[in-house]
Amino acid sequence: MVVEEPGRPLAQRDLAEPRAQAGEVLIRVHACGVCRTDLHITDGELPLHKRPIVPGHQVVGVVEEPSYGKRFKAGDRVGVAWLASACGACRYCREGLENLCEKALFTGYDRDGGYAELVTADERFCYPIPPGYPDLSAAPLLCGGLIGFRAWRMCGPVERIGFYGFGSAAHIILQVARNAGQRTYAFVRTGDVAAERFALDRGADWAGDSMRPAQDPLDAAIIFAAAGELVPAALRAVRPGGTVVCAGIHMSDIPSFPYSILWGERVLRSVANLTRQDGIDFLELAPTIPIEAFVETHPLSDANLALGRLRAGSILGSAVLVVGPDA
Repeated sequence: MVVEEPGRPLAQRDLAEPRAQAGEVLIRVHACGVCRTDLHITDGELPLHKRPIVPGHQVVGVVEEPSYGKRFKAGDRVGVAWLASACGACRYCREGLENLCEKALFTGYDRDGGYAELVTADERFCYPIPPGYPDLSAAPLLCGGLIGFRAWRMCGPVERIGFYGFGSAAHIILQVARNAGQRTYAFVRTGDVAAERFALDRGADWAGDSMRPAQDPLDAAIIFAAAGELVPAALRAVRPGGTVVCAGIHMSDIPSFPYSILWGERVLRSVANLTRQDGIDFLELAPTIPIEAFVETHPLSDANLALGRLRAGSILGSAVLVVGPDA
């Protein structure tokens, strides 16, 4: 499934089979998570880097052709995430911030991604999938989980944490927060009773309207929704000294707000992409909790339907495209 023009539905195309180059693996895709970043690319909210492009960056599959570096062998189950490569030499890479690499490439944006039967990937940026995780359950961990985990760590060891936009990332990271003994607060769209109930069923201590503060002041909040108007709302919900983390790659314009809701040493920051160490740390942690992803599935040919449901806010948990027979 291919983005040919922004703002148009994905097109189903038969493409030439990709060939792995030196340092790459060829992967038979079994499942690919559907992410809001895919929607931003499809809808033209992010400028296309490559046209046409096969989206998808939460890829789970099996190695068909082993890498030249022999990190993986044929039959190994691996995951491919958003960060496809980094230069390793720029200031950011040298400082352990390869997520900010000046020459970084991204899966499903610069390189063809997982809305396909086959994909190639740099072996250094692939992850072994923990045993015991079915393909469909593992896929959402590779972006909703990884980006959410990086954002969660930016909040520090807080007591009360809020999640704005209770979708794929939030329902995963809520489990990480609960495992750490934190009280969790889920903020959903006004009147979205289904999302509120879903959050409570997943273990949130409180769920309610995104535009109103919770019953308790928060120590930190993560904004997963791409709605800029949530930034002032989250700042009003956190205590002095609290942190608000914007976790998306794209957000609508943030409206002006009074300095008083930032004052008091509140911190407003963003999280960009992820590092491989984030991936390693999170995928080691996930089975110990264990994290369970709540998924709805669609065949690859129904990718536009899945994106449409995500656009409408109709998905509870994560949407995953079933590509291979073993998913």
